[in-house]
Amino acid sequence: MRKSMYRPAKAFIHLPALRHNLQEVKRLAPKSKVLAVIKANGYGHGINRVAHQLNCADGFGVACIDEAIVLRQKGFLHRILLLEGLFSEAEIPLVYQHRLDLVVHSELQLNWLLESPYTGPLNVWIKVDSGMHRLGFDPEVVPQVINRLQSSDKALQIHVMSHLASADESDAFTQQQIGCFDPIVKAHSFPASLANSAALQLYPETHYDWVRPGIMLYGAGHCPSCKADLKPVMKLASEITSLKWVKQGEYVGYGNTWQAQRDTFVGVVAIGYGDGYPRHAPSGTPVVVGGQRVPLIGRVSMDMVCVDLTDLADQVAIGDEAILWGTDLLSVDEVAKFAGTIGYELLCGVTKRVPMIEVQ
Repeated sequence: MRKSMYRPAKAFIHLPALRHNLQEVKRLAPKSKVLAVIKANGYGHGINRVAHQLNCADGFGVACIDEAIVLRQKGFLHRILLLEGLFSEAEIPLVYQHRLDLVVHSELQLNWLLESPYTGPLNVWIKVDSGMHRLGFDPEVVPQVINRLQSSDKALQIHVMSHLASADESDAFTQQQIGCFDPIVKAHSFPASLANSAALQLYPETHYDWVRPGIMLYGAGHCPSCKADLKPVMKLASEITSLKWVKQGEYVGYGNTWQAQRDTFVGVVAIGYGDGYPRHAPSGTPVVVGGQRVPLIGRVSMDMVCVDLTDLADQVAIGDEAILWGTDLLSVDEVAKFAGTIGYELLCGVTKRVPMIEVQ
């Protein structure tokens, strides 16, 4: 029986798992520096707590200057890379003030930087479009970009980088991207970075000077061929708040989408899409109760989901824990696959009403 007066949905953040996963990165890429990607509030885990646990990384990667300033205000002195560069030339003073590393991926950004009055030391990362066609300079114009940076009156340290589109899905396309980027690296003596989480595990030739792990730091995004021994960081859990028998032929949940094929012992778990659990998770999506996987039944509601506990009817009680993801029995990636999405989205989507409990 529940004793707490609070709603039971919680996200448990296992801090040792973050440190362990970083050590796995270092084991796999021992000759490279590590830029730990902690954007999007540390992939939903809390940027400050994540940065503290990953403080043995050589730097942090963030999406925008707001995230970088949060880290500086918390006292982090690491190199911090703005992965999307400038959104406005008005950000340039802040880049210099907070000693941030800057990605430059377009002619507009390049002009903003070169036309600014600031001349202090700055690490600039030239983003090369090696085939993803999202951000970056075309490879043939990279020498011109380098020349313009080197010819300026600014104290710039140049790096080159690119991003892999499908390192966990397509060897052929990944090799094509490597083949595009590698000649640029070999033609210059600048520090280089290409490897994301998947490439870090699957393509040692992409490690270069800096690796940029993201999802693997959180113990997710694992692919069948991936080599790291990762531990899940976030366990999303709640409790059973109601139990009842439903007769064969009766329906459960909105829209009458699930019908009992037998007399069914239905458990209600206090979690829903209002907490970040995916609304499109279909019947059959696994939930762990009492150390066993049971199927979700019916539509996900804003605050509740239902599960079939018939096979555990004599073992479960109100107040028992229900784990939605984050154990060896059920990864966030598996839940995401059932819901037609990716683990990244689920981790980032846990809402503010779910308390995050740090586990040492």
